[in-house]
Amino acid sequence: MSGVQQKDAAGFRRLVLKNASPYHYLKVRLVLEDESTRLSAVELKTFIISGLNSLFGEVGAALSFDVLKYDEDSLTAFLRVGSKGLVKLWSSLTLLGCYQNQTCAFRVLQVSPFLLALTGNSRDLHLD
Repeated sequence: MSGVQQKDAAGFRRLVLKNASPYHYLKVRLVLEDESTRLSAVELKTFIISGLNSLFGEVGAALSFDVLKYDEDSLTAFLRVGSKGLVKLWSSLTLLGCYQNQTCAFRVLQVSPFLLALTGNSRDLHLD
């Protein structure tokens, strides 16, 4: 936990936390050229690991991340990664462009250090 402390003349102390959360959570969707193609959760994780391997080598492929929830119908997944590995995972997802000889793309829908923040999206909110 790294922080910056400042002492004010009035006696107040300001504490700023940076990267206080050990994990970041991503909500991603895989868009495939052939929409009838389905992947299991294991195939999805293997595909992501292969992207990490191609971009960052064996060290990148050893990045620890978890598939917390995966919906095979919509190809949407919730991923958990250590905060220090967020940029590596996100960049490898962005550069993955081919799955079994068909074009594909990962769409990062939401990112947050709090899992609860991914449960709702204000862009999808419909008020009656």
